[in-house]
Amino acid sequence: MSSPPPRPISVVELDLAGPDGPVLSLRPVPGGPALRAGAVYALVRVEGRPAATVLGTVADGDDPAEVLGALARARLAETGPRTDAERLAAAWPIGRTDLPARAREGLTPPRTSVVVATRERPEQLARALDSLLVQDHPDVEIVVVDNAPRTTDTHDLVTRKYADRVRYVREDTPGLAVAHNAGAAAAEGEVLAFTDDDVIADPHWLTALTQPFAADPGLGCVTGLILPARLATPAQILLESHGGFAKGFEPRLYDPAEPPADEPLFPFTAGSFGSGANMAFRAAALRQAGGFDPATGTGTAARGGDDLYAFVAVLSAGFRLRYTAEALVWHHHRDTWQDLRNQAYGYGAGLTAYLTATLVRHPRLLPALLTRLPRGLAHARAMTARRGETPEGGVPGEHGTHHHPWPRSLSRLERRGMLYGPIGYAKARAQAAQLKGAGR
Repeated sequence: MSSPPPRPISVVELDLAGPDGPVLSLRPVPGGPALRAGAVYALVRVEGRPAATVLGTVADGDDPAEVLGALARARLAETGPRTDAERLAAAWPIGRTDLPARAREGLTPPRTSVVVATRERPEQLARALDSLLVQDHPDVEIVVVDNAPRTTDTHDLVTRKYADRVRYVREDTPGLAVAHNAGAAAAEGEVLAFTDDDVIADPHWLTALTQPFAADPGLGCVTGLILPARLATPAQILLESHGGFAKGFEPRLYDPAEPPADEPLFPFTAGSFGSGANMAFRAAALRQAGGFDPATGTGTAARGGDDLYAFVAVLSAGFRLRYTAEALVWHHHRDTWQDLRNQAYGYGAGLTAYLTATLVRHPRLLPALLTRLPRGLAHARAMTARRGETPEGGVPGEHGTHHHPWPRSLSRLERRGMLYGPIGYAKARAQAAQLKGAGR
């Protein structure tokens, strides 16, 4: 007998004065509904900095701040929050000896262009743009790329509601990578940040995402934390309970000159670096790497992989990549079961499509990939299998149903997508060549 579908889970932010300090604030996530009795998923901040997530239950009559605060302090005691000095050291380039003084001075982030590719989702786009227009970054422009539009809805929204505040670019060739390349070509920033039309950006997102470029001239890419804006449907809960888009709260620096010892497949495990809804590139580094591969991404036969390709291309060009949880966006997960099926297949297809693209466009990487291939295949199978497990701090459930657990059918779809990825990439390249020949 199957378990009943899960009830919606409230999503909130809880800020503590210190790892074992009192609660400073408790509030719903931006645009989210008020907290109600039942299951609650909380982002734990320590003096404003994202530090952990907890899942708890608030009963009628409970003090939510007291319940969630106790869970948060227990979680931080387990993970061992770092001191300010340790946090700053992790955020600074390798080998710098002037950390304390320079860190206290603060760094001015470089001029940044935020590129948002969209297609026929004006309501979601407006919500995202509203969050981007209140960023605390001192020097930013926003570029919306209207990809293969069928209507004038996006154009009308940007040119009327956001006139003089947001630039509008139309790109008629479908595909997320094509749209990102069009946005990058139109942008004027030293740094190019990319996010999606289904996110709400934390007010400090862009500053946290781009300050590292001011500290490290060898940095080519920075990625950030992606958390769920809502957990209202079984599909949303399922995706987040088995990984979602989050990459944790510890900063990471990926340096091609010093490959990480805990990632023997580096740099081909690009999924661990971040996701396309929260990424920024030094413009010169992205250009040197050749930009995004136009035969990858949503909207093409390849189904995805545009962000993964760009991460590896930038690393292969000799630049470093950094992940920081302080650059936070809230993502509106797709809410239906069919959406999740499509997403699972697309993840698998995008994974092998990006690997194919990498070898086609950077054949010098073939020996390194072949050396890692046996472990890579084992990693891919383990990755899909692990979705059947409930991660620590996740939403519990039993394997094999359509709510909390990760159904085996989705793992099979993901693997089928992996088999299709190279075919999809070949189709997408052929379609791109046809469009180019037709003068589009």
